[in-house]
Amino acid sequence: MKLNRFALVYTGLAAIAIAATTFVALTPEAMADSTDYSAIKEMRDGDMRKLIFHSEPRDISQKAFVTGDGGEATLQDYKGKVVLLNFWATWCAPCRHEMPMLSELQTQLGGTDFDVVTLATGRNLVPAMEKFFDEIDVSNLPLHRDPKQMIARDMTVLGLPATVLLDREGREIARLHGDADWSSENARAIVAAVINATATQ
Repeated sequence: MKLNRFALVYTGLAAIAIAATTFVALTPEAMADSTDYSAIKEMRDGDMRKLIFHSEPRDISQKAFVTGDGGEATLQDYKGKVVLLNFWATWCAPCRHEMPMLSELQTQLGGTDFDVVTLATGRNLVPAMEKFFDEIDVSNLPLHRDPKQMIARDMTVLGLPATVLLDREGREIARLHGDADWSSENARAIVAAVINATATQ
C-alpha cells in the first residue's frame, strides 16, 4: 500500500508539472515566440532575398537614442508596432540611394501598426542630417541619432546601411545588410505579411 501511495504522489506531481508547462506555453509571450515566418520567407524576391529571418527572435538594445527634437527615447517605445529600423550615416552613399525608398514604404504602410525608424549612428551633425534629407526630398522619417554608436554596438551593426525588422514585442526577427529597394511591391508585401502575422488576436 505504501508503494501505491508514493506512486500516486509522483503521478500527481507529474500532472501538476504538465499543467504548469501548458499554462506557460499559452501565455501571450510564448504565443508571440511561436509566430511562423516560413511562408513569409518564401515570398522574398529580388533585393528582399538579402532579408535574413532568424530562427528565434533576438533581444535588442535598451539604450536611449537622441530624438529629432533633442529628447531621448528607446526602441522599446515602439512596442506594439512592427518596426523597420534603419541604421545610416550622412557619409554613406548607399544610404542616400536607399533612404527615399524607405520614405516611400513609410508613406505606404506607416501608421498604428508599422513605422520606419531611421537612426543615424556615429558622428552625424544635425545640420548635415537635415541637409541630407532635404537633398533627397525625404520629410516623413525621423532624424534620430545614436551618436556614440551604443545601440549599433549592442545590436552588432558592422556596416551601413543595415536594416532590422522588429516584431510587435520589440525583438529582432530579421536583418538585411546593405541597401535594398524597400519601395518595391515585394518589400511592401513582406512587411504587410509580418504586420498581419503578428497582429493581436
